[in-house]
Amino acid sequence: MNRTMRAVEIADFGPPEGLRLGERPVPVPGVGELLIRVAASGINRPDVLQRKGHYAPPPGASDLPGLEVSGVIESGDADAMAQAGLRVGDRVCALLAGGGYAEWCVAPVAQCLPVPAGLSDVEAASLPETFFTVWSNVFDRGRLQAGETLLVQGGSSGIGVTAIQLARARGATVIVTAGSDDKCAACLALGAHHAINYKTQDFVAEVQRITQRRGVDVVLDMVAGDYVARDVECLAEDGRLVIIAVQGGVKSDFNAGLVLRRRLVITGSTLRPRPVAFKGAIAQALREQVWPLLTSGAVRPVIHSTFPASEAAQAHTLMESNQHIGKIVLTWTA
Repeated sequence: MNRTMRAVEIADFGPPEGLRLGERPVPVPGVGELLIRVAASGINRPDVLQRKGHYAPPPGASDLPGLEVSGVIESGDADAMAQAGLRVGDRVCALLAGGGYAEWCVAPVAQCLPVPAGLSDVEAASLPETFFTVWSNVFDRGRLQAGETLLVQGGSSGIGVTAIQLARARGATVIVTAGSDDKCAACLALGAHHAINYKTQDFVAEVQRITQRRGVDVVLDMVAGDYVARDVECLAEDGRLVIIAVQGGVKSDFNAGLVLRRRLVITGSTLRPRPVAFKGAIAQALREQVWPLLTSGAVRPVIHSTFPASEAAQAHTLMESNQHIGKIVLTWTA
């Protein structure tokens, strides 16, 4: 039976008004996949870039935006679900390569996780993109250990509020930058040990003061551009700079002498085009290491606001205003 669904389409590349509610066929799951009846869809910066025409989906992915959802399993590969301990009717959240702004979506079973006990659909939809990204980049690539210090550039973002809580829960000291005193206060309330208003303070000088000129072990950077040179100045010996976005531009000049003398590592990654097996390994680590923290309440989702799917343009406008703290989520109702 051919079924249709509502979906938020990019009718025109450019401003948020290019997002329109349209109608699409309900996708059909293939081998290793399942079909989710979507309850809520998380909004992320890559969605904004895709809407502007700057971030095409990977080959084979849906052209619809949306990298994370929560909902109920409707059907799928029974063998793959059984191996993952999932069944039709289970509430799950999933990381996608696209297609999340819709009433139904297809996801690889390996990239689906059960909704932690006690969390709402909106809270669950806010988890996958940020938690997969933070785990992969801060703990796998950045190798942050208990007793080390992490600097998060943009502590009030969805990535930032996740990094703060996970790093602190795993025994690290957390320093963040944010663009207002209110955002700094929110970061401190979430568990950051120190917060720097980058609009009124020199974050390099503040990091050196806080660390007594030792520097930090890991920097999580979403800005790049001219921030890279300043990030390098913030790093301690054997420090690691992990770049996950380039909001400040793709070109950087930095002091290579510091990299040599301090034995620094500068790295980065994007998650969306990585293979299912890679993302599945992250999902397994999250289920073992992080989901218990969510269930116990030691780590919690931070939701700034929700919008009905028909108001996706307004949600993107809020995202681009940088006035939010935490996640913005779309909801789907009959």
